[in-house]
Amino acid sequence: MSLLMASVLATVPISAVNLPEKSVILPENPVQQSTQDDLSQVVSPAEITPPEFVQPDITTSSAIKNKYENILRKSRDKIQFISSPNLPELKDTQPVTEVVQNQESTEEFSQSPHPPDSDNPMSQVTSVSQLQDVQPSDWAFGALQSLVERYGCIAGYADGTYLGNHSISRYEFAAGLNACLEKINDAMPAVVTEPVLSVAEGRSRSAGYAYANNKINTVNNEDLISLQRLQGEFKAELQQLQQRVEVVEKQTSELQGNRFSTTTRLFGQAIFSVQGTNSPDVDLFPRDGVPERQGKTNLTFTSSAQLTLATSFTGRDLLLTGLSAGNLGSNASLLSTNMGRLGFESNTDNNLVVSDLSYRFLASNNLGIVVGTAGVNPINTFRGISPLEGSSDGAISLFGQRNSILSIGNGSGGIGFDWQISDRISLQGVYSAEIPNFPGDTKQGGLFGGRYTAGAQLSLAPTNNIDIGVHYLYSHSPDGLLGGGIGDSQLISPFADPTAFDTQAIGATVAWRINPNLHLGGWGGFTSSKPSNLSGSVETTNWMVFAAFPNLLHSGNLGGVLVGQPPKITSSTLPDGFNFPNFSDGGTAGGRSDTSIHVEVFYRAQLSDNIALTPGLFVIFNPDHNAANDALIVGTLRASFRF
Repeated sequence: MSLLMASVLATVPISAVNLPEKSVILPENPVQQSTQDDLSQVVSPAEITPPEFVQPDITTSSAIKNKYENILRKSRDKIQFISSPNLPELKDTQPVTEVVQNQESTEEFSQSPHPPDSDNPMSQVTSVSQLQDVQPSDWAFGALQSLVERYGCIAGYADGTYLGNHSISRYEFAAGLNACLEKINDAMPAVVTEPVLSVAEGRSRSAGYAYANNKINTVNNEDLISLQRLQGEFKAELQQLQQRVEVVEKQTSELQGNRFSTTTRLFGQAIFSVQGTNSPDVDLFPRDGVPERQGKTNLTFTSSAQLTLATSFTGRDLLLTGLSAGNLGSNASLLSTNMGRLGFESNTDNNLVVSDLSYRFLASNNLGIVVGTAGVNPINTFRGISPLEGSSDGAISLFGQRNSILSIGNGSGGIGFDWQISDRISLQGVYSAEIPNFPGDTKQGGLFGGRYTAGAQLSLAPTNNIDIGVHYLYSHSPDGLLGGGIGDSQLISPFADPTAFDTQAIGATVAWRINPNLHLGGWGGFTSSKPSNLSGSVETTNWMVFAAFPNLLHSGNLGGVLVGQPPKITSSTLPDGFNFPNFSDGGTAGGRSDTSIHVEVFYRAQLSDNIALTPGLFVIFNPDHNAANDALIVGTLRASFRF
């Protein structure tokens, strides 16, 4: 886990700036307020509960996730800051040794599955013998080994070995031979005998006995004969080696000349999904236990896409610009409950929106700062604990993503930090406003108006296999909506006038990696909200336990099982007529009498580094915390593409 780089405040010990995996959040409704123009019309809790920002994740648990990480993001793996002023590459590169290529790269040329390209000399083979490996018992192998020992002309692989008892390809042998030719030629300025071909320089230079002041006192005739014999035997390979070097240089120059930017990298993600539900009977008036309507939705096929530009100016900073578009909206109003929402909902009516605009930098080696007008909130600032978090590769439900108290406030723009106190302790903090750019009514928006949230998370790693996050948030709501988007997010009766609430929320999330293929964990959250001009308070709870199965059936896959309770009002002591749990029965004080239970299973099949397919199903028993409601069943098939 670490600090800086990509689309969120990171996770564990800090020492590197790496690039994004987790990502951008999309607003579904910029201004959230209850509509009560007609008090004679009963509005279901789901319809007045505001959708929250969703988080289509760029990041993240496949192989591509291992190539780059977010700077201040939710993660469970350690990353380190880099001191280089350039952006990190997607994969590590290894210095080129004198021996040129390793066996894998040379075999790639000679055993390519692609048909030869007449315009590419790298794909041409002049004879069948070129495909044969050079065995340790061959005379050529011994001759080159003798030259290496006498003149030190091959440094070897990164592990210090080269000529052992293993066979090598003819092209690899030619690369080693060419290195010896260069070494011996460079040590002999005098023209004495037969010329020795220098392939790397593409010209002939003379070789023979060296003068007395040369690095090599003498090159005997026996070695010269061996060199000339080796040159004749491997002439075709030496010539093609030069051609390949020229092709690689040309391709490298072309790539450098057509780079998008020297400081900016582009990351993208697309999600396609099919989803549907059953048609449960719904009790709109929780007082008589009689369903009044039937919830119905269509089987739908939807998509969303995200592009993120990650720009680094110093190597210790990151400017993120996220663009998103999608057409998957919430089915809450059609089902009269928001408990069936999906974790990858992203409805912009297919219009392109700026979903992330934030700047992240290191104030010191263990302190990262993030500031921005979009993409700065507790979800993107606190380090993620759950291994099932991730809209494109984690749990399929919105409730299964994370502790629900982290979503309150619907934060968008603000400022946050991530402080690595020690190897096992870190602290994250954030202040986030829902509509920071709203210059009108101070009760609806602005940096310190409307809905805003301030919070902190203490992230602990007591052992190498356990991660703990302890959360605290304070949130102000101008209209009695928490903004969590799941469960009881409405605090006051829809028949009452909108009332401002101040909310204190505490919770914790734990993840235990029992072994590489089994992770267990869970979370719990509690909120207490007090109205600004009324007596009493409203309290809610939520909890979840989960099991994650990494590498299930195949490396890179992920299975998940989750069981929990969506946010539920357990106590409401507002004046009569104002309490939400009994709004249809006079709004008297009291909490929910029934409890919803969320059960979810999913399986992510990682088809490649960039493509994942996730079928999943979850069932809500007693939806909307009402035993009179039929169970809600939601099924989906999600396809995620990263590039």
